[in-house]
Amino acid sequence: STSVTTLLAGLAFGLSLIVVFGGQNTYVLRVGLARRHVLTVVSICAVSDVALIAAGVAGTGVALDSRPWLLRLVRIAGAAFLLGYGTLAARRALRPSTLQSGEGHTTISLAAAVGTAVALTWLNPGVYLDTVVLLGSVAQTQTQPWWFGIGAALGSVLWFFSLGYGARLLTSRLTRPGAWRALDGFVAAVMSVTGLRVLLG
Repeated sequence: STSVTTLLAGLAFGLSLIVVFGGQNTYVLRVGLARRHVLTVVSICAVSDVALIAAGVAGTGVALDSRPWLLRLVRIAGAAFLLGYGTLAARRALRPSTLQSGEGHTTISLAAAVGTAVALTWLNPGVYLDTVVLLGSVAQTQTQPWWFGIGAALGSVLWFFSLGYGARLLTSRLTRPGAWRALDGFVAAVMSVTGLRVLLG
């Protein structure tokens, strides 16, 4: 039926936007590997994406386009957060004494996990451009825009839960501190590059 076809189109389009290792996905992967607060973090990311997609389908992107100062403000705050997080990850990678078989990666508090997940999602202007503006615009070209949005939202939910809980399949390969150092080096690089891209627009 047309509804199913539109839903699948939304699913494919949503996945094409989200399956990219930026700051948010890298953090979800790291939380999944550490097996701490996984459900909370993936739920925050998924629910946030669903809300942003709904806003895009509802036409919020038009209002956002008319307020460039808002995106500029989010860009500065997001870049500062990403660069700060990247610096902390680099520090962990350069200090093996804090990486005792990944022990240093399992002590994150619930409040810190929630705060980081919220910041990586809502302080990233790219999220607004992808979901609210771009996806919302494409949805408006469909005969059934809400089915398209539902498909995209389903893609986000499936992706975050798969990434968060699928990460544990790699845990056995990260039993040595050296592996965690490499992971944190990767996190630092992704966060720093993403932060600079956000800052420079």
